Amino acid sequence: MPTTTPLEKAVRDQLDRYFEDLGDSAPNDMLAMVNLCVERAVLQVALERTEGNQTRAADMLGITRGTLRKKLQVHQLTA
Repeated sequence: MPTTTPLEKAVRDQLDRYFEDLGDSAPNDMLAMVNLCVERAVLQVALERTEGNQTRAADMLGITRGTLRKKLQVHQLTA
């Protein structure tokens, strides 16, 4: 069995909390929801760590600057 990383544990803990909050309601499109939430947070952290430098943030994320800019627009993180 693979070892769980601290990040995986944090995600699982938050998902457990999400299901508790849902109560008897059924989740809908959960993977897309998680992907959007995680992506937005990762983009924000990369920009914070690079003091807004998109080229360095893109390098940190392993994507092109153009891809970063598109993702920032999707998440409404552009000025």
